[in-house]
Amino acid sequence: MDVHASTSNDSRGSEAWSGSWTHFGFDRRSRGYCRVRFGHPPVNAVTATTVAELAELVELIEQDRDLNVVVFDSANPDFYLADHDTEHDPGGAAALPAGAHAWLDVLVRLSRAPVVSIAAIRGRVGGAGSEFVLACDLRFASRENALLGQVEVGTDVVAERGPAARLRRLVGRGRALEILLVADDLDGPRAEQYGYVNRAIADDQLDDEVEAMASRLARFDHDAIARTKSYVDQVSDLTPGRAGTRS
Repeated sequence: MDVHASTSNDSRGSEAWSGSWTHFGFDRRSRGYCRVRFGHPPVNAVTATTVAELAELVELIEQDRDLNVVVFDSANPDFYLADHDTEHDPGGAAALPAGAHAWLDVLVRLSRAPVVSIAAIRGRVGGAGSEFVLACDLRFASRENALLGQVEVGTDVVAERGPAARLRRLVGRGRALEILLVADDLDGPRAEQYGYVNRAIADDQLDDEVEAMASRLARFDHDAIARTKSYVDQVSDLTPGRAGTRS
């Protein structure tokens, strides 16, 4: 896939989707399925441009009633999505109206979008990259070539409340604290064991398995997917101490 643009003939709103993306490309593989590939050398760091382009992309996702599933992967097999590039991009924390942090706004909107978002993880994921995959609905990691972590505490930074809450709901309080406070990387099998990802898949099978799943989801009813996501979110454990969480 060309990292910057590829649109199939049966896509909807191709002009809008064919924007001048610089940090990722997309491939509209069918009416119901889009694949987005991060491609911002050298390590796919999150910058103000990344945030602005993802905000525009999420808006397109929210408005497209033909779309059922979006897969996010990386053109770089060594880096999926890195942390904020604060050294070269001090404006990366630009705010949206009402004082909302632009990056957190993107994450919340993606998690609530009426489509299934899938992170197909190959390479290193850290900091903001981890926050992104936690906002996705499903996460599948290469068993041999994936490293995930929240390194903020190790650099004297406190992780954002929203991503920390998502991590706690996925893995439980004890394991969330281990991931956040030890600030070390988890490989694919350990991430699967902890619940950080849905499954760790053999690297040579990752693309095919995610492709098969996305193609299946693309054929389902859009409203049924949206309502199911909404119902699951309504009954999810949203506050500490409620039943159904692991510690």
